[in-house]
Amino acid sequence: MGIVGYLIITNLILYIAVSIQPETFISVFGLQTSSFWEKPWTIVTNMFIHSPFPDIGHILANMITLYFFGSVLVRLLGERYFLIIYFCGGLVGNLLYMVLANPDSIAIGASGAVFAVAGALTLLRPDMRVMIFPLPVPLPLWVAVIGGFLLFTIFSIARILPIAWQAHLGGLVFGMAAAFFFRKKQRYIF
Repeated sequence: MGIVGYLIITNLILYIAVSIQPETFISVFGLQTSSFWEKPWTIVTNMFIHSPFPDIGHILANMITLYFFGSVLVRLLGERYFLIIYFCGGLVGNLLYMVLANPDSIAIGASGAVFAVAGALTLLRPDMRVMIFPLPVPLPLWVAVIGGFLLFTIFSIARILPIAWQAHLGGLVFGMAAAFFFRKKQRYIF
């Protein structure tokens, strides 16, 4: 099992733990700007905490995207560069969230890091075709990623879904910037 598998298993184990004690886990490990200086570890730990049952869509979307996009990115750049993109993208997403979001809101989830992976892959393989449920046709990766980002942002701003679009934006931009830098190191596998 590679690094992508370990990240998915870690997220799933913590998802089960959060489901048992949601208030405790989210308050201790979720990122909240207003309490950041009392809990600085949350800038990293929130990337491993997802909403508990019955909201399984959050972790499912993140882990499925991480599996497919992350596996390709590891083959292109190797585990070391993948991890740099994943964790630094998540951190940049969290920092942007802290600057732009309501300081009393709490951010949880791997979405910033996952958007960093998606952004990097989009820059490296923009025309790669992907299937996005429920659409019946494959889309170019850049359309799927940018379209997904815009859709989630609209849902967040319209208060339809509680989404940290700021973390998505930070991760996406970092991933694209990192891929621009790392593209010379990519392996030509397809």
